[in-house]
Amino acid sequence: MTSADNKHKKTKNFVKYLLSIILTAIFLYIAFINVDFSEVLNIVSKASIPWILVFITVMMTSHYVRALRWKVILNSVKPDTSIKNLFGAVMVGYGVNCVIPRLGELSRAVLVGKWEGLSKSSMVGAVIVERVIDIIFLGIAVLVSVLIWTENLYKSFPWLESTLIISMILMACFVVFFYLTIKFREKFYGIIVKLLTRISENLAHKVAHVFEMLTHGFASLKGSKNYFYTILLSIIMMLLYGLSAYVGFYTIGMQNIKDVSYNMGWILMSISAIGVVIPTPGGTGSYHTLAKSALVLLFGFGEAISLAYAFLTHIISYFVFIFSALFVYIFLNKQHYNFFKIADDEGDAN
Repeated sequence: MTSADNKHKKTKNFVKYLLSIILTAIFLYIAFINVDFSEVLNIVSKASIPWILVFITVMMTSHYVRALRWKVILNSVKPDTSIKNLFGAVMVGYGVNCVIPRLGELSRAVLVGKWEGLSKSSMVGAVIVERVIDIIFLGIAVLVSVLIWTENLYKSFPWLESTLIISMILMACFVVFFYLTIKFREKFYGIIVKLLTRISENLAHKVAHVFEMLTHGFASLKGSKNYFYTILLSIIMMLLYGLSAYVGFYTIGMQNIKDVSYNMGWILMSISAIGVVIPTPGGTGSYHTLAKSALVLLFGFGEAISLAYAFLTHIISYFVFIFSALFVYIFLNKQHYNFFKIADDEGDAN
């Protein structure tokens, strides 16, 4: 890479990060406008510590299930992949995303590749496949929310119907793309690259690189048994996400204001998860806006307590991710460093 290319890449990354900060500021402004922040802090200060611990436990369990799902996806590549390394990489990825959006996916792919001795391409491909599965199940979660909510969800969120339709179209495209990639890998690859070369050779090279990573990712997920467990673990993970949203009600005593249910937690999780998809650091701002809107518009809670819910659940997740990422990165890196050092010493002795 030339110095000019390197400079261009740095500028591009800076612009992306700046845009994410601007988005964060806009969403935070929308979330907090006309709300007494001192009242929000007062509600948060009275939060239940036992319920916060339950919230953290459910949240960490859902991420452990994600690590288990990743192990299933990588089963055909390396069956003995360490769940400790996978879970550690997941937490590091979340921690990095809290600072720089989307960089966490690359970080955990690189770490697992390093810790497990697997290629970066195969790991990035596996992460991309995993994210596509997440998008599919998020779309299903939103669809389930529409079905279980007795009132018209589209009236409160007019953009939700078009988002759901677009998501379904994209999911169908993903499924077709998966099938073509797996079934006719070389032929399909050749056609795509050939068509893009006519538009831009540089673009064709980039797509070829992405296609190579996807091929590695698709190759790792094969076999009816692995497909079954991937789907099963994805369902369990979504149920746990819904449970964590439901437990969040109890952290600030929202059950004392009106009856709460798991269905409400599921709907809240589905809508607020869309905010996490928006490229802001750790979903900051976008999560607050959508969570608060769902609580106010759908469930009739006051703005202050709704924002307190979003503020508390987000800040708990944020600090857990940051501290977990630092602990895991230092602990596992040190452990792997000691392992390689011992191996080198033994090699020198022999």
